[in-house]
Amino acid sequence: MVRTPLTPLERERGRHLGLLLRQARGERSMAAVAAAAGISAETLRKIETGRAPTPAFFTVAALVGTLGLRLDDVAAHCAAVVLPAEADGAEGAGNAAGVADAVDAVGVDAAALWGPAAA
Repeated sequence: MVRTPLTPLERERGRHLGLLLRQARGERSMAAVAAAAGISAETLRKIETGRAPTPAFFTVAALVGTLGLRLDDVAAHCAAVVLPAEADGAEGAGNAAGVADAVDAVGVDAAALWGPAAA
């Protein structure tokens, strides 16, 4: 079976998910959170960095539960991600503002992730 290549939107949503999870992890170690969720630290690293943009549902559910987030909130905000060109017609403009809004909505500190300018 050949896997269909991911679209730019799927990759952006994966990046968005990784940023949300990384921020929610806070000061906790990657190894501790991964162990509590029943996954490897390498899997968590790949998700947080966007190298695994479409993790399995049960992997995401375990991480969200471990981090004290609501799965429906995380899913809704990841689904709301748009590519920069779709949002405002600007090529390569980045999606930091949209991610910052989503991070805030699920209860993590955007300023800690991107600095005071993002808050």
